[in-house]
Amino acid sequence: MIRSLFAAFFLVCCITACQAATQDDLSTNGNDTRNTATTLVFAENDDDLVLPEGFSVVIAHAGVGKARHLVANSNGDVYVKLSSPKNNHGLVAMRDLNGDGKMDTTVYFGPDFGGTGIDISNGYLYFSSDLAVYRVLLGEDLVPTAEPEIIATGFKADRQHAAKTIALDDMGNLFVNVGAPANACQEEMRTKGSPGMRPCPLLESFAGVWRFDANELDQDHMKDGYLYATGLRHAVAIDWNHGVNELYSVMHGRDQLDQLFPDLYNAQQNADLPGEEFQLLTDGSNHGWPYTYYDWQKGKRVLGPEYGGDGEKEATEKYNKPVYSFPGHWAPNDLHFYKGSQFPEKYRKGAFVAFHGSWNRAPMPQRGYKVSFVAFDGKTPTAAHEDFADNFARKTEISTPSEAEHRPMGLAEAPDGSLYVVDSKEGKLWRIVYTGN
Repeated sequence: MIRSLFAAFFLVCCITACQAATQDDLSTNGNDTRNTATTLVFAENDDDLVLPEGFSVVIAHAGVGKARHLVANSNGDVYVKLSSPKNNHGLVAMRDLNGDGKMDTTVYFGPDFGGTGIDISNGYLYFSSDLAVYRVLLGEDLVPTAEPEIIATGFKADRQHAAKTIALDDMGNLFVNVGAPANACQEEMRTKGSPGMRPCPLLESFAGVWRFDANELDQDHMKDGYLYATGLRHAVAIDWNHGVNELYSVMHGRDQLDQLFPDLYNAQQNADLPGEEFQLLTDGSNHGWPYTYYDWQKGKRVLGPEYGGDGEKEATEKYNKPVYSFPGHWAPNDLHFYKGSQFPEKYRKGAFVAFHGSWNRAPMPQRGYKVSFVAFDGKTPTAAHEDFADNFARKTEISTPSEAEHRPMGLAEAPDGSLYVVDSKEGKLWRIVYTGN
């Protein structure tokens, strides 16, 4: 009954979606009437973004709404999941009709709930709310008209770290990040000096990545899902690396070290620590939350202060070590392993990370608000991270996230190998293209 009502609503959304199309649509019914343009239309001064030499940017869309993650189809169409509905819909479909890089058709469609995760696999568009993961069959038209299906449900609702981000492998598996509704599993949440619970009861149904069959309907989180990796506070940035057939994530580190334990940490240590851990997730791996955190400056995993740590005591239990660690509180919100060849050789098979920007470094300046790159050789990084795209915030000193003009949120690779970046405040969409020799 629930599915039939949901399907009926989804189909009504698709029928009425063209009413929400932009005024510059050249094809309001979603049919493919594309022509061939000779050149991309690049933004003046690269829209003030700071890029490596040889790269240029197209403003693909001025703003689709409060965007989260996005995905590009093999035909070039782009789909975005919104954090909150716009025009009573939670999904956006876009199409470039003439090849100039700018989206000519923009259609809002689908259910009127927000969410984060979105991906394409085997002809299906997968997307998530905070409570479930769905899929709908894509056809030749821009907007799908098939009946949507519920793949995984039964996730518990919670205000903190509720986003369900997703990744799909090449073997028919769906991976779902389930964030922990806590900072460090304290007996009294976010309370000064409160000890941590051991064992942490949240680990039973949160703070991990669960694996599901990507083609089976109506799977329940706890009954049918398989706990693939645990000890992950919130792995919003998650991606399947098709080059090595492994799952990776970049985790949001814990907050408020100096506020909760002022005798052990000062404001600068709180701003710098802990590291944002870049993890290789394997079957049964444990990444240490809430009992530990990774100190990227010391290069070691230490006990959290809620569990007897003092910033120096190393964890004695065996937890997985990150393959890399970024400085604290940059807020990694998307991860993409590059598959194309449009970019120079150094970028191929490497990882791009979108940093949404921090809030927890105060009174120090906030950091992040950029896209970074990490070169890989096989399963491991080969060099330190470097800035790839910066100046989204349009300010060098930021006290609070609200001061940032744009906050990078989602990444997607176009069929030609260029890279899309979308921001969460307005949904502005950039397409970064290599134009050098």
